[in-house]
Amino acid sequence: MSLKKCNTVLAAAFVLFILWFGTEFILSPETTAPGFGLPTWPSGDGGGFLVVKGIRDVVMALVLGVLLVTGHRRALGWALLVEALAAYGDMTTVLAHHGSLAIALGIHCLTATLMVFNGLLILRETRETAPTPASPTPQPA
Repeated sequence: MSLKKCNTVLAAAFVLFILWFGTEFILSPETTAPGFGLPTWPSGDGGGFLVVKGIRDVVMALVLGVLLVTGHRRALGWALLVEALAAYGDMTTVLAHHGSLAIALGIHCLTATLMVFNGLLILRETRETAPTPASPTPQPA
């Protein structure tokens, strides 16, 4: 399988996974939240922040999906790198609030690291196929 095909499959998997996870947070945050890794359910109106997290995830998935479908592969690589920061942020949040170490590392850190890996591979792939600027042809005097 070519590098481009592997990158495409991995990026599409990220789009589907992030879209699914975000949708779950929007539709049923009470059943999805424990899998995030935080030790307690938000009190009062804090559950609304889970829906905000879901909306963030859906938007992130749509950005990646649009770049993938439209063939903007270099931008897709950069977007994967930038969006990995959200997953690293989720990991940091879980750890800072005494959540599950296994979930922080096994889900959030692993996801972020795979996104960085996929983004770098796509940037490498696009660098290799980028057209080189044509050198000007000498004009007769």
